[in-house]
Amino acid sequence: MFVGKVCENEEQRLLENVHAEEERVHQSILTQQVHWTEALQKLDALRTYLVDMITNLDDQGLVRAEKEIFERAEVAEGILEPQESVKLNFNQQCVQSPLLHRLWASAVLSCITGSQEIHIDEKTVSPHLSLSEDKKTLTFSPKKAKLDLDCPDRFDHWPNALATTAFQTGLHAWKISVEKSCAYKLGVCYGSLPRKGSGNEVRLGFNAASWVFSRYDKEFRFLHAGQPQPVELIKSPAEIGVLVDFAGGEVLFYDPDSCAILFSHRETFAAPLYPVFAVAHHSISLVQ
Repeated sequence: MFVGKVCENEEQRLLENVHAEEERVHQSILTQQVHWTEALQKLDALRTYLVDMITNLDDQGLVRAEKEIFERAEVAEGILEPQESVKLNFNQQCVQSPLLHRLWASAVLSCITGSQEIHIDEKTVSPHLSLSEDKKTLTFSPKKAKLDLDCPDRFDHWPNALATTAFQTGLHAWKISVEKSCAYKLGVCYGSLPRKGSGNEVRLGFNAASWVFSRYDKEFRFLHAGQPQPVELIKSPAEIGVLVDFAGGEVLFYDPDSCAILFSHRETFAAPLYPVFAVAHHSISLVQ
């Protein structure tokens, strides 16, 4: 009963936001209509002036009037510039409900009975990392190991690694033990993520091809496209769960102990997603 009432209140709030947005867009359209009506009148007057000048002046007169003609042409270009056109874009935030989204996510998490079997791809492992025999644990070392850096799949600078398989349909979840590390990144990325060099195109969360939950010391963040979003946590989770709804366009990070949602992000994914990992302090491990 309580949840139903909360949902009704949230629905009413969203409807009010949509109506307010509708009114704003309507007023923007009226503003545009006035602007383009005035622009049409100005262009018509300029056209009449230029046609009259070209028709009535001889060649010498046109040469003398060249500067004025160009000035009038520049005025015409300025008239054609749209005014406040960005305001016509519908604000999607007004129809997004954090409350209903968290209720959905909580329902999904309650249906998950276990985590998915995932292994780390040895060919992708950075020389700053060592991989356990069971392909589950990544351990950081400041000293680079002697690995084949010419391997096209291997990250040669950042301490990154990818899973062996990618997801392009369905719902997937896995968990990572992070209690030994205070510097790590966990999430998903496209297989097209570059592997070589130290640029942001390779750095997890600093490009459009990766979505990660990050910890550095006591700072937790969600990173994507170089736009960090802080995540406020009361305590440091011993494990981090990752949930991906490929078709629904959702990547969600949660605490498996409490099923508390740490952060969620919506995205229309354009390619298969690989689980991705980075660690710069001690070790992290995939858990079943």
